[in-house]
Amino acid sequence: MLYHLLYPLHTEFGFLNLFRYITFRSVYALLTALTLTIFCGPAFIRFLRRLKFGQYISEDVAAHLQKAGTPTMGGLLMGFAILVSVLLWGDLANVYVWLCLLVFTGFGLVGFADDYTKVVRKQNKGLSARGKFLLQMLVAAVAMVLLVQQPAYSTVLSLPFLKGIRPDLGWLYVPFAVLVMVGSSNGVNLTDGLDGLAIGPSIVAGACFAIFVYVAGHADISRYLQIAPIAGVGEVTVFCGALVGAGMGFLWFNAYPAQVFMGDVGSLSIGGALGFIAVLCKQELVLLIVGGLFVVETLSVILQVGYFKMSGGKRIFRMAPLHHHFELKGIPESKIIIRFWILSIVLALLALSTLKIR
Repeated sequence: MLYHLLYPLHTEFGFLNLFRYITFRSVYALLTALTLTIFCGPAFIRFLRRLKFGQYISEDVAAHLQKAGTPTMGGLLMGFAILVSVLLWGDLANVYVWLCLLVFTGFGLVGFADDYTKVVRKQNKGLSARGKFLLQMLVAAVAMVLLVQQPAYSTVLSLPFLKGIRPDLGWLYVPFAVLVMVGSSNGVNLTDGLDGLAIGPSIVAGACFAIFVYVAGHADISRYLQIAPIAGVGEVTVFCGALVGAGMGFLWFNAYPAQVFMGDVGSLSIGGALGFIAVLCKQELVLLIVGGLFVVETLSVILQVGYFKMSGGKRIFRMAPLHHHFELKGIPESKIIIRFWILSIVLALLALSTLKIR
């Protein structure tokens, strides 16, 4: 909105030429989302308390029982900050920005329905796993059908560390990309089990993909780094900036001991958006590195459930997802969180190295 209002005046007021730069608008989208989240956070948390939107806590981890009743659905606060920031600082004529908002909002609505079922209707399991999965697939499929119709986009798959191998998946690319988005969404959701555990790596991943998407949208840089250029996709950097800013603001309240939880409305929307951005900038497989922490958490659940069924009741971990295993081994929650954050930063740096190592 500000871009469309102010940039046309740059011929009369030279300093307004700043609005043409994606980097400038991305930084201010970050600062706007951060400010909105921190400023509105206290009132929003009080609002959730009045509505008695408290988190249900499983009795499997005794140390978490004290967290029962902590306000949840804090993802609504992040969603508000991100939407306002993108609408203020983004180029609203850019189709990729709107597709990001579609995915973010769509996955967020699925998460909201799940949270609402748990918190308001007091059904602790929320939506059925099948129902939630099908809704996520529907949102992802709609976004992909719209994306592949864009002239600048292709169904070619880029492989990290390999510049000469770029297979064209054709029609198979759509279900593949849907799987990427749904997997990313559920990976963040499974990681969201300790105070600040999911939002920390999400901030790191958002910052990392801001670089990837900016590079993909810059013809000269993408040509130099030998990655697939996609005209116009660089504008999604503004969305990434807003995501990072809102995440930082939310962490202000979600850090241990948490005053609010993001809920599925937060984790599903953030995970889905990260997956879609990875697809947008043709770094679908690099997402496995950037979001390696989410991948490991998801695999720990799959392995635990599979082994439990195959062995007739035996377990690999004391509890899954993996962060609960370490918790039951006696490692303090804050130490687990910080160590997972460090790992996410290391993985992001490794992912960024793929830009040059080809």
